[in-house]
Amino acid sequence: MNKNVIISVKGSQTMPDQEEENLELVTEGKYYKKGSTYYITYKESQVTGMEGTTTTLKISDGEVTILRFGTVNSQMVFKKGQKSYSYYDTVYGAFTIAIFSNEVDINVDDNGGEIRVDYTLEIDNNTLGKNNFYMNIRETGLNNDKADNSIMLQ
Repeated sequence: MNKNVIISVKGSQTMPDQEEENLELVTEGKYYKKGSTYYITYKESQVTGMEGTTTTLKISDGEVTILRFGTVNSQMVFKKGQKSYSYYDTVYGAFTIAIFSNEVDINVDDNGGEIRVDYTLEIDNNTLGKNNFYMNIRETGLNNDKADNSIMLQ
């Protein structure tokens, strides 16, 4: 299985003493399966601030791993109730982050599906904020959907 898909991502970030930031991204990508593991791959654009980066989500057995390679290099693992550590390398510098996954809901099959993740982000043992994202994956050509590679802040 290897499909062209439309990927819709909605997310929010709440930082202490700041208003919640929301974003929405719609882009085209690839969706494929190796063994029992699903993969979603897409190229970041200038509007996400990570142009030149390829993002891959690896989805397996209650776990979502986000891998980024290019101008941003990182590996973030989300598994409900667990804390994971990641090295985050950007053009501005590198640092270590910790992620505690509060919720990880995965509902995907060979036709696409949905992923919901709610997590807390820490840098140097200080909570940076609460984050969540919802991703919908669907085949291109269904309902004449078209990706616009845009991001909106509300």
